[in-house]
Amino acid sequence: MGLLDTLFGNKKDKIKDFQSRNAIIIDVRTTGEYSQGAIPGSKNIPLQIINSKIKEIKKLNKPVITCCASGMRSGSAASILKAQGIEAINGGGWLSLSKKL
Repeated sequence: MGLLDTLFGNKKDKIKDFQSRNAIIIDVRTTGEYSQGAIPGSKNIPLQIINSKIKEIKKLNKPVITCCASGMRSGSAASILKAQGIEAINGGGWLSLSKKL
């Protein structure tokens, strides 16, 4: 276990935990980016409109794994969701996340 794992926990383990509880994957890239490739079964809700979708996301009553191209926008999205009382984790870039699933 490395220093980052000690400080932040093991992201792969957290992702597996979320998956075991039927988490939904929200890809916060633009519609154009999402159409170029995405994780099968993920939902595309661009970061720019995620605030307007909070009620819909809450109704799903599931934990959320966010992803984007590099992990920056998904980090912002996870923070927004957490602030609204939604259990969320930043899954990072969608390509690297797909390898952890």
